[in-house]
Amino acid sequence: MPARAPDAHRAAVLGSPIAHSLSPVLHRAAYAELGLATWSYDRFEVDEAGLPGFFEELGPEWAGLSLTMPLKRAVIPLLDEISDTAASVEAVNTVVFTEDGRRTGDNTDIPGMIAALREHGIEQVDSAAILGAGATASSALAALARICTGEVVAYVRSEARAAEMRQWGERLRVEVRTADWSDAEQALRAPLVIATTPAGTTDALAAAVPERPATLFDVLYDPWPTDLAARWSLAGGAVVSGLDLLVHQAVLQVEQMTGRAPAPLQAMRRAGEKALADR
Repeated sequence: MPARAPDAHRAAVLGSPIAHSLSPVLHRAAYAELGLATWSYDRFEVDEAGLPGFFEELGPEWAGLSLTMPLKRAVIPLLDEISDTAASVEAVNTVVFTEDGRRTGDNTDIPGMIAALREHGIEQVDSAAILGAGATASSALAALARICTGEVVAYVRSEARAAEMRQWGERLRVEVRTADWSDAEQALRAPLVIATTPAGTTDALAAAVPERPATLFDVLYDPWPTDLAARWSLAGGAVVSGLDLLVHQAVLQVEQMTGRAPAPLQAMRRAGEKALADR
């Protein structure tokens, strides 16, 4: 990629599907608050097969990309370097194009999770439960590696997924025990429950929320609230939402792509809340 033109600044989120993404709303709100009138942020439907071709067409005006599923691992061979954080889970959600044309990858989901929990008063827990075993679950494990002092139990649907989570635990140096999804109701009694599953997957668990639940981190933001989050909140438990995660990881992306810090977290959050309310 040639050196970037000084008066052109483009960024975008890529994925498939992508129409639901709130990233353009959050990044554009940040640009407006920071007075970055020459910056634009778009969304593009791109799958794994189309990703190399998309990169080939990028011009010098491009400053960065946000990546969602299924591109977080597919992008790695296209990059010049990735951060230790991204390497720890083999997943990149942020690409920054440097002024000399290098492509650098990072993962802001992990520090974004930690920041979202910290905002809700969760600095450390002695144990935790994870619902699910996909890419987001590995990021959750990486976050727990920094704040959980004891065992993490991952509730999964297959032995193959269980084996993957145990391998991630070994790699991230987290004590991981796996359990079958049929026992997922037990997860709800943990001090911290992180739900990483697709929409609708945890709905059946809502009736099993304990009388005094602790903290639920549900990574979904649309539809919101999920049945589980609504019942959890009704029972008096603390709920960290997918929007909390999205905003905190987007703050880090804006700072990396624009070189401006701090990014306007509250303006980005308000924009995200309004966009969800308007849907």
